[in-house]
Amino acid sequence: MVLAACLGPLLAHARTSKTREPALPPGDMPANQLSMAVKNDRLTLAVAKATQVYLYGVIDADAPQRFDAWVKAGKIPTGSDVYLDASGEDMGAGFALGRLFRSSGMVTHVGTLRRPGEPPKAALCTDACAYAYLGGLYRWSASGMDRIGVHQSHVPAIRKNEAGRNQAADEAAAYLKSMDANPWAFYRAPTPPKTDMVWFDAEQLLGWGLSNNGRQPLIASYQPATVPATLTFSQIVRGGDNKVTLVCAPEGVTLTAYYTVGRERARQLVARESRAYFEINEQEIMPQQSGRARAVDDAIVLSRPLSMEQLTSFLATYSMGAWIKDKSGVVRYGFTMGPARVKDSYASYFADCQKIVQRSGAHAP
Repeated sequence: MVLAACLGPLLAHARTSKTREPALPPGDMPANQLSMAVKNDRLTLAVAKATQVYLYGVIDADAPQRFDAWVKAGKIPTGSDVYLDASGEDMGAGFALGRLFRSSGMVTHVGTLRRPGEPPKAALCTDACAYAYLGGLYRWSASGMDRIGVHQSHVPAIRKNEAGRNQAADEAAAYLKSMDANPWAFYRAPTPPKTDMVWFDAEQLLGWGLSNNGRQPLIASYQPATVPATLTFSQIVRGGDNKVTLVCAPEGVTLTAYYTVGRERARQLVARESRAYFEINEQEIMPQQSGRARAVDDAIVLSRPLSMEQLTSFLATYSMGAWIKDKSGVVRYGFTMGPARVKDSYASYFADCQKIVQRSGAHAP
């Protein structure tokens, strides 16, 4: 389930300076056990910004203890990228690994360890591995040839006629809920039923909340009966957080985005900006409006006035984007959000805002 950087300068540096080979601590186990390897060489850390951990083979009963030992020994830092290419019948071990991932803020992917000279191959994360994958604080959807799936025999908590009737079902359901995964979404009967294996594609993983591709759930905050009426959307992402505010005052509505990138990077990107803009459903709104982005503390800030019609579209969209484009005209920086996903949190906002504007006799631009 289930990852733009410019490598030229880094590769040039690698050719002109002596670098050590990726660190792969001895972790190969027998074929019926889980093997572990770590890449934390200079190039990996420069490009990926995190240690890469590869777990492959079969998730056995002792796998969580071995992984925990590597964490405690400092071989696997908090927040590492964990790549999974494994299977296993021991669901309890899968749950335990997932809990270790979550407690250490790990990021999970489906992917293989490639040693020098080896051709690429598909990664398969099944059964106990699929449950462990859900432990990632951030979970990236499987893509390309990589796949994630579960045998129907390993989803007891999802079957309505079994839920609450046995300990295994209750444990699985409790684990899924603790990992912010909808237990019912984790089971999908194949149509037509040709196999016991259920494979999840990237769209299903995202749509059902089984993967989040580097984002925590979107949160909307609104306190009714206030003037101005302020609605705030916030979302924690890997490496920072993003925020959007809608402020409805008697003179109209103002949309403001805060793109957190760090103090120095915010100033660098703003200095290279050619233009800044918002999108709704991947279509630019107010293209006639100009106005540069600003660097404020550790964020890039972009503001625009909204008409009431545009406000309606904004509140109903599953894809709002705030962007600044580089002077090259090729690269853009920013983020997207889906306000409609949390619409129950701000159900009265539009009506409240409309009253504020109407009472003032003003018309939003």
